[in-house]
Amino acid sequence: MDSHNPSGADNQQETAQPSVALDPMWVAGFVDGEGCFSVSVHRNQFMHRHGSWQVQAAFHVYQHRDHRVVLDELRSFFGCGNVRAKGPGSDVLTYSVWALRDLDSVIVPLFEGARLRVKARDFSVFATVVRAMRRREHLTVEGFERIVRLAYGMNANGKQRSRTLDEVLAGSSETARQARS
Repeated sequence: MDSHNPSGADNQQETAQPSVALDPMWVAGFVDGEGCFSVSVHRNQFMHRHGSWQVQAAFHVYQHRDHRVVLDELRSFFGCGNVRAKGPGSDVLTYSVWALRDLDSVIVPLFEGARLRVKARDFSVFATVVRAMRRREHLTVEGFERIVRLAYGMNANGKQRSRTLDEVLAGSSETARQARS
């Protein structure tokens, strides 16, 4: 068949091609610029320990909705997580992984092998926190306080946090005192 024939099988635009497999080093570089390893500390009325404070590890990558395909490819590459709007009415989308199992078995190992540059320190703390949480250390007062201190040292030393470290730790300590009495 003539390759100038637009209906020929060699016309790449007409055939559905699987997406190109992402290179782990490219993923690491992309995440270094557009991603975030975070450990949030927030109130949860259903948590009865630690003064109703809860820790949550998450991995995010952000893109304008015009580039959703990149986030979808990351979702496919990692085989976990989801893509959603960053907020109501936002043009920014986020690829997020929240499940500790996936963070520990998929996300952390990839970035241990494909080293980060910009986010290397935050990732190292993140990996420590994820593994501690998988061991359920956050359920003890000592483990919770250690994880919170680590979290507050991440991402510009927690400057964007709405609660101070002392406020969170005071609530956790008070709950521990009440439990002992």
